[in-house]
Amino acid sequence: MDGVAVKQVTSLTNPLVKAARGLHLRKAREESGTFLAEGLKIVTEAVDLGFRPKVLMFGPDARQHPVLVRIARLTAERGGEVVEVTRDILEKISRRDNPQTVISIFDQAIQPLDSLNTNAAACWVALNAVRDPGNLGTIIRTADSAGCGGVILVGECCDPFSVEAVRATMGSIFAVPLFRVSEAEFAAWRAGWPGAVIGTLLTATDDFRAAPYRAPNLIVMGNEQQGLSPEIARLCDVTVKIPMRGRADSLNLAVATGVMIYAIT
Repeated sequence: MDGVAVKQVTSLTNPLVKAARGLHLRKAREESGTFLAEGLKIVTEAVDLGFRPKVLMFGPDARQHPVLVRIARLTAERGGEVVEVTRDILEKISRRDNPQTVISIFDQAIQPLDSLNTNAAACWVALNAVRDPGNLGTIIRTADSAGCGGVILVGECCDPFSVEAVRATMGSIFAVPLFRVSEAEFAAWRAGWPGAVIGTLLTATDDFRAAPYRAPNLIVMGNEQQGLSPEIARLCDVTVKIPMRGRADSLNLAVATGVMIYAIT
């Protein structure tokens, strides 16, 4: 890596390694405002989208990879730290026996809700009290795939910057604007939404394929166990149902959200 200052770390007790391992904990992520992203592909996408790694860590097997060399140079130019670590350290940080050869630390990015431009996309997603990070990450990835404008986290949701959620986004964490608000803030803001606000309810009479949608559409989904709360359901001016024709009486939240997104987009 000619021209790039590369720091070498081999000790599992190094403060940088301890700090990176700590990012598996929500408290550490909230205090530092950072999170972990794993894999050369994801890190490359992030850098190409304008995100700067605070720390770019890589194993010896990746040192000569031409893409990594480019990313390392850009990281250093933007003021980030480039660090070569051992495989043992990669395993320790990722908590996996077969870790990615590249792991980076990034700053979290949450947008203020008043910056949301409703004209930027025909479909948006709001999630209330989602508990499962895998579901949340998959929904962010699906929203990205369908060209949704962003994802709004309402109330007590799990952390989109947890390692599990970031892994499930497959890099879409860097492409989809995220917003986080309380239920009261969301209720006040929703009053000015210019299109349809759509919720799924078992008691709804409209089939999701034939409802009166009106762009920009805001899909509001509840949590995995209870669905939409009565308070959030009252904020929806369109309610729909996804018919269950088999033995199962419900869909996984991420699947149901994906069905709704693609029905509208």
